[in-house]
Amino acid sequence: MNAVIWWNSLYLDAAVKRPREQGFPVTDEMCARLSPMQYDHINFLSRYAFSRADVAGGLRPFHDGAHDSA
Repeated sequence: MNAVIWWNSLYLDAAVKRPREQGFPVTDEMCARLSPMQYDHINFLSRYAFSRADVAGGLRPFHDGAHDSA
């Protein structure tokens, strides 16, 4: 669970920084409702390979939701 919270924290930080850099006024009130304690996107019954990905900028790109099924 610690690894999931750490991973989520990295991406929450990046998800807040990106709109701020684009001029969107992300307020402290908005950020107060964020939590890294989500794990719905993790399949705990699967196998995972933990290899270091060579990703420019250090983080993988954000999921844009365009391929989500309803």
